[in-house]
This record gives sequence, structure tokens and C-alpha cells, in this order.
Amino acid sequence: MLNYLPYYASGRIVEGFRRGSSELGVPTANYPLEVVKSLPGCFKTGIYYGWANVDNGPVYKMVMSIGWNPFYNNKEKSMETHILHDFACDLYGSLLKTCIAGFLRPEKDFDSLEDLIRAVQDDKSLAKDLLDADESKSALQYSQFFYDTCKENKNDKDSKSNGGT
Repeated sequence: MLNYLPYYASGRIVEGFRRGSSELGVPTANYPLEVVKSLPGCFKTGIYYGWANVDNGPVYKMVMSIGWNPFYNNKEKSMETHILHDFACDLYGSLLKTCIAGFLRPEKDFDSLEDLIRAVQDDKSLAKDLLDADESKSALQYSQFFYDTCKENKNDKDSKSNGGT
């Protein structure tokens, strides 16, 4: 069991490599490097699932990759969130809040882009099922964290992470 979950993070969405939308068919909202660097040292790299909202809007299911993305040989660790909702616009600069509820699998390299795409689709499906099946994880979507706007309104350029329950 991962005793650092659930884990809450927030920050302004920054531009990534654009591989999620262009190559994988899963656009991602990327946290800035300072949010990534604030993760506790015990945080395993891999694929996680949970809840997310943008600019204090509705809360949606999400899948997040935390790590180096070995298939792409990234030089920097990243936190890339795929929100299971279609947004009609780009989200750069918007406030992303996430609650990481569970761990799906470790990150790994893939033999082909097709294998990676298949794994991403499996991750999305499994995340949906797990969030629907587990009442304690499902309840996290109603966390006050997603609706507390006081801190963001006072310092809306700040990014933060705050783990724990």
C-alpha cells in the first residue's frame, strides 16, 4: 500500500512536448517543474489515477504519468495529467488541481508507439473502473480541496503540492 496517497497537487498548466495529443491521442495538462520537484522522495514513478479539475470547475476522473517517460528518454521528470473529459480549448495557464488516489503501474519502456498507445488506453479504462468501484476513492472527488479558492485567488500565479490526507 502506498501510504502517501491520496496526494493533492495544484499549479498552473504549462506547455509540454505535445506528444500526448499529437502522437498518443490523449492530451495532457502538465505541471510546472517546481510542482514536480516538490513531490515527496518516496513517490514512485509510474502511472496513477484520481481526480482533477481546471480553474475550480467540475471534477473529472484522470490518469497521471509521473516520471521520465522512458519511451521518449525525457531529461526531466514530469507530471502529465490526462483528464477524462474533452475540453474545447487549450488549458495553458489554467489552474490544475489533482487528487492522486491510486497507483496503476510502474513506468516502463515500450517496444513500439502502438504498444504505448495500447497501454495508455488500458490505463484509462482501469482508472475509470477503479474510481467507480472503490467508494473511498470515489468520495475524494468531493474533497474541499477542489472547491477552496481562497489561496488561489490571493496568489494565483503560485504552484503548490500538498500531500497526505
